[in-house]
Amino acid sequence: MKKDIHPKAVPTKIIFQGKVIMETLSTKPEIHVDVWSGVHPFWTGEERFLDTEGRVDKFNKRFGDSYRTKKK
Repeated sequence: MKKDIHPKAVPTKIIFQGKVIMETLSTKPEIHVDVWSGVHPFWTGEERFLDTEGRVDKFNKRFGDSYRTKKK
């Protein structure tokens, strides 16, 4: 690495709702986040699917066999 062109990395605390989630290196001493993997529904397994129909059934209902016919 070239000298004197990179920003200085300092120990950084990642903060979520006033609690320190993790520590890493960054150019800022503190980073406040709104969402992190510990509370996001996708990563916690609480994700809910509202779609009761399957994607293929929904597609076939909407387009039928019209997408298979070839125009000459």
